Amino acid sequence: MAAPLVSVICIYRDAEAFLDEAIASVLAQQGPAFELLLVDDGSRDASANIAARRATEVPPGQVRCLAHPGGENRGMSASRNLGLAAARGE
Repeated sequence: MAAPLVSVICIYRDAEAFLDEAIASVLAQQGPAFELLLVDDGSRDASANIAARRATEVPPGQVRCLAHPGGENRGMSASRNLGLAAARGE
C-alpha cells in the first residue's frame, strides 16, 4: 500500500457491540488514501477478534491492529499515543 495521506486512529475497549459498525463507517469513506489504526486498550470481549478479522478483509496495511504489551489497559491517552506513534499518514 502506498503511504496514506490520512491516518484514522480508533481506540477501543470492550466494544464488540459497536466496533464492526465503526470500522465499516471508516472503510466506506471516499477521498484520499487512508489507513485505519485499531488500538485495543485491554479488551476482554471479542473486540480484538473483530478488529483482526476486518484487517484481513482489506488491502494489506490499510487496517492495522495495535495493542499495549501484555494486552494491558493503559487508558485513552496512552492508546491514542500508541496509534500516533504507528501512524504513517501526513
